[in-house]
Amino acid sequence: MTACWGIRGATTANANTREEILSATQELLQEMISVNQIEESQVAAAWFTTTTDLNAVFPAQVARQMGWMNVALMCAHEMAVPNALPRCIRVLLMVNTDKTPQELQYIYLKDAKDLRSQGLDS
Repeated sequence: MTACWGIRGATTANANTREEILSATQELLQEMISVNQIEESQVAAAWFTTTTDLNAVFPAQVARQMGWMNVALMCAHEMAVPNALPRCIRVLLMVNTDKTPQELQYIYLKDAKDLRSQGLDS
């Protein structure tokens, strides 16, 4: 039975530049899609957030460059939590799939690798 499940991912950009944000976001999305065997037609929506120190470009621009023309996209800033990981890009993909939540893998790259295991990522 097909259901809509959320798949989380996070990474970091090396700097607050258009190139760094787009490159990091593209790497993250490609890994999330590959590992979870997702096709564009399965993606209902993608919600991107960045820490407030990243504002050079909307990370959702990568999804459009990848051809996601019929996917609802949203960008926002994360809460400014003291001592939070800087230059962090997070994404929540809402995906229509026959897989169970236990079969889906969350992806954390670069400096964001320890966020989930440390309980620092919602």
